[in-house]
Amino acid sequence: MKAVRLKAYQQTANYRKPTSLIIKESYPLPPYSTVIGMIHNACGYTDYVPMRLSIAGKYYSSVSDAYTKYEFGNMKYEASRHQLSVESDGKQIGINRGLGHVQLLVDMELLIHIIPEDESRLEEIKNGLIYPENYLSLGRHEDLLRVDEVEITELNEVMLENNLTLKYDMYVPVEVKQNLGTDLEDRNASRYRLNKVFEVNSSGFRRWTQKVECIHMSKNNLIAEDAEILTDNIKGKIIPVFPA
Repeated sequence: MKAVRLKAYQQTANYRKPTSLIIKESYPLPPYSTVIGMIHNACGYTDYVPMRLSIAGKYYSSVSDAYTKYEFGNMKYEASRHQLSVESDGKQIGINRGLGHVQLLVDMELLIHIIPEDESRLEEIKNGLIYPENYLSLGRHEDLLRVDEVEITELNEVMLENNLTLKYDMYVPVEVKQNLGTDLEDRNASRYRLNKVFEVNSSGFRRWTQKVECIHMSKNNLIAEDAEILTDNIKGKIIPVFPA
């Protein structure tokens, strides 16, 4: 099985959890939908190209940053309660300006494997990531992505002869995790239901058609010997790959 291996870096990043409001909390790694959107943007795809992803990474620290936020609705402008206004349909709509906080992951290193359903797209995706149509970002528009390496690599299924220590945090699909001989539910593990694929209906609303149930597996966790996993060999080091 072949895949496009992407190694990238972000100075700061926020992969926002949809349920976080007061503070824009971040997932520990970018969700599948976020990465797929970046790939489609890089390659200029206008229709969804089916693919599977393995997402791994690690960051140095996490900080809280302040930003200016704007809140508005269909409320008539009142000088006593609104700081700004905008005209809409001949009416002055009020806007509130305030202070918000966002969680930023610092010095994020990413290792992503992209497995398109159509293997003939491997070179196309590789070239799209090296020569993107627009600047690459992941998370917020301002979270620029520095591409350090893009290669087409061969993935192999192996049975581990010894315990394997993870070098990166990883998303592991729940059905795969059951075969790894780990006790993740009891040791600093988070379970997520991440968006992957969406469609836009006739009314213009986005509807998610595919989600991924996965475990966030922290680096330094062990995969037990005798586990059968998909791997990539990077400069002599075996790296697990968990496509979803």
